Amino acid sequence: MKAGRKKTDRAHYAGSIALIGVLACTFGAAGCQRAYYRAMESVGVHKRDLLLKRVERARDSQKDVKEQFGSALQRFNTVLGSTEGDLQRKYDSLNAELGRSEAKASTVHERIDLVEDVAKALFSEWQTELGQYSNDDLRRSSQKQLANTKTRYAELIAAMKRAEDKIDPVLDAFRDQVLFLKHNLNAQAVLSLRAELDSIEIGVAHLIREMNASIAEADSFVAELQSG
Repeated sequence: MKAGRKKTDRAHYAGSIALIGVLACTFGAAGCQRAYYRAMESVGVHKRDLLLKRVERARDSQKDVKEQFGSALQRFNTVLGSTEGDLQRKYDSLNAELGRSEAKASTVHERIDLVEDVAKALFSEWQTELGQYSNDDLRRSSQKQLANTKTRYAELIAAMKRAEDKIDPVLDAFRDQVLFLKHNLNAQAVLSLRAELDSIEIGVAHLIREMNASIAEADSFVAELQSG
């Protein structure tokens, strides 16, 4: 009986959150987020919890894009490594790889934006609530915790942005190669594109390095916030 009740409660909660999302977004982008935060708090999920979850999701999307770009580079090297074979199939293969890379990149951009949004809301709320303390010692302690969290967050978002900035140059290079091949399905085109792969490899290497640094920062930030 208890197990059945738990399942019902979880289903009701999931349904409520889905309805929250639909209703909140009738207010526009900014209003959507504010309404969403209020609705989530009404069911016991606060901005701190959302920040942790969004940092984890942004971190996971960076892991995905790191793996995808490495895979894409390998595919480009393999496909362009020989002038033999069906050129149309070469184009189709690289175009599909580009599409997957673009999708992963888009997710990274979206999730970092969501991290920034909830962090701004959390810090604004936290600062306002400092004025509600009647106990000076508790207020100073909370103020110190806020300052420390903001400092760590600044380090985190800077690392995320550095990694994010490495995405588009590599994506542009992939896109240029696919576009060129689309209109030049011949062996000479394949050879000319092959010559450009060295610079793309450097770009991917820089991207992976920055992604690894950002992922490490995210792991550290999450651990510290959970223990705080």
